[in-house]
Amino acid sequence: MAGSLSTGAAPAAPLLAVEGLSKVYPTGKKALGGIDVMIDRPQLVAVIGSSGAGKSTFIRCINRLVEPTAGRILLNGEDIVALDRKGLRAARRRVGMIFQEYNLVERLSVMQNVLSGRLGYVGLMATLRWRFPPEDIAAAFALLDRVGLDGYHDQRADALSGGQRQRVGIARALMQRPDLLLLDEPTASLDPKTSRQIMRLVRELVAERQTPAIINIHDVALARSYADRIIGLRDGLLVFDATAGELTDEALTRIYGEEDWAPPPSEEDEDEPAAQPGKARAGLS
Repeated sequence: MAGSLSTGAAPAAPLLAVEGLSKVYPTGKKALGGIDVMIDRPQLVAVIGSSGAGKSTFIRCINRLVEPTAGRILLNGEDIVALDRKGLRAARRRVGMIFQEYNLVERLSVMQNVLSGRLGYVGLMATLRWRFPPEDIAAAFALLDRVGLDGYHDQRADALSGGQRQRVGIARALMQRPDLLLLDEPTASLDPKTSRQIMRLVRELVAERQTPAIINIHDVALARSYADRIIGLRDGLLVFDATAGELTDEALTRIYGEEDWAPPPSEEDEDEPAAQPGKARAGLS
């Protein structure tokens, strides 16, 4: 009897699959040594590690701002590494990039900067004349409202605070209607309060738009508080990949090296009287 044929649908390709990603610079420095990462659902993924661990290189290889030396980067099944220049331009429309230094055109208005996220979709003449379809303009106003910049559309970018500029950068990236968001140290130039607001906004947008995001970040506390998943790099190698709740002191030591990861003593502890002579202090022999 002939065997029955399966009628089940083929499993969908993961949103992002990074396979054997390596980068060696012309100097011989190995920035990445064969990274494998898969993202199969919308989530906020934080990439942490010491300076020089390969965090920015990893982020920038994904949209080929840095050219990988080896490996594959599959976005919805399409290998970005194998694309020619025309194909890469099309693929980059689907990857929104948010930078530490905002990368806004300072002399342009907030609205013009946000609409620049659609430049890859409109014709050359419309681009030169800043004439966009009404639906794009409506979407830009809606995004400005969502990121907390309602009423700022006519202000020049150079008149904004750092946190406001980063919100413009987020709105501009979302105007691309991307399949993936990449954030390269977006809070590094911001104060602690604004950093938390930006991280909270990104987390909310990932959930609302069902768009995965990968964020390169130095602040471990922010990563623990807002990321769904944390990737740890050390010397260009993947040494940790788990949920934020699994980032233990032992894992931090694997990522950063030996350190006392206990929280610093509180002011009340520091105000306590010193131990009496002859009595051993806890933890000391």
